[in-house]
Amino acid sequence: MLLKLSKDPLKLFDDIWSGAQMPSVPAFKVDISEDETAFYIDAELPGLGKENISLNIEDDVLSINAERKQEAEETKKNYHRIERSSGNFSRSFNLGEAIDQENINADFNNGILHVILPKAVPVRKKKEISIN
Repeated sequence: MLLKLSKDPLKLFDDIWSGAQMPSVPAFKVDISEDETAFYIDAELPGLGKENISLNIEDDVLSINAERKQEAEETKKNYHRIERSSGNFSRSFNLGEAIDQENINADFNNGILHVILPKAVPVRKKKEISIN
């Protein structure tokens, strides 16, 4: 279920999945913060290269997608536990009208994806109406 949450700034970056549809553990962890000019998303993606990460926006939803490829297992080793997962991971966030989507920037270093979401300049909808 996709929700448009642009009117409530406290819910601006909620994941788009809610209730029973939300997985118990997110695919990867994010920190979200803001200052006067922008919102910031820092996503933990350890062990991945920049080429395994993509960001896209569709219908005011920012999606962060990542892929961790499975390493070839050594057949000579007897594994007692394998906890590192592989496959595709994704998180999606509703941007709404508060973000200047044309000027979003991203940087990736030391396993952290830094996304800068500049705040949009509010459009004042004021009009003078003449009286006949």
